[in-house]
Amino acid sequence: MEIFVVPDAAGTGAVAAGILAAVIRSKPDAVLGVATGSSPIPVYEALAEHRLDLSRVRAFALDEYVGLPAGHPQSYAEVVRREVTERLGLDPALVSVPAGGADDPHRAADLYDAAIRAGGGVDVQILGIGHNGHIAFNEPGSELDSRTRVEVLAERTRQANARYFRSVGDVPTKCITQGLGTILEARQLLMVVNGADKAEVLAAALNGPVSPGCPGSVLQLHPHVTVVADEAAAMQLDGREGQVAVRVAAPCA
Repeated sequence: MEIFVVPDAAGTGAVAAGILAAVIRSKPDAVLGVATGSSPIPVYEALAEHRLDLSRVRAFALDEYVGLPAGHPQSYAEVVRREVTERLGLDPALVSVPAGGADDPHRAADLYDAAIRAGGGVDVQILGIGHNGHIAFNEPGSELDSRTRVEVLAERTRQANARYFRSVGDVPTKCITQGLGTILEARQLLMVVNGADKAEVLAAALNGPVSPGCPGSVLQLHPHVTVVADEAAAMQLDGREGQVAVRVAAPCA
């Protein structure tokens, strides 16, 4: 596991974008796993500055709310369209998001999991981590080999996401999420973490036991993981065997 520690969120975005840019230069039709939330936004902003031709890049989103109407501004389909597809110049036909509005979301989840495999799998999966240790919407208690499925959102997760809605009552209670087993099949995992409020959970994920109680701990099971964290988020990390920590003094282009 490689850990890059940078001064601030702009730095995490720049370093992570540099990693993605190198992958895309070597494989112009790379498959990216794209995440939403606040942590990945600086990554997409910095990647746009590389001015790459991303027209052949394919993307699979990590998750989607169940039950939001088509076009809802906080649906992840819309967030991915605004923040990823349009910002980076991706071909919309090559960008997939779980069908949270499907009549049968359980079948939609199965089809999405199958589509990732049929597409050859994900080359680099971008990840954040929630305050309760969730990655994608795999809440504590999720099986470590879980597949893409319908998940009930924890109340803490709904409270955290309420800032994007008028009130917590407007936050959906269910979602479709890639499972932990699905995520682990990506060839590389790239986690981006910012802020002192994530320091405890990041340390638990990287240095604690691998357990369903902290879904992010599954990163320890993957052979190719890169974590990019700002100094505040990294302040509780301890060096462990197999982890290589690199401090970056200034943002990298």
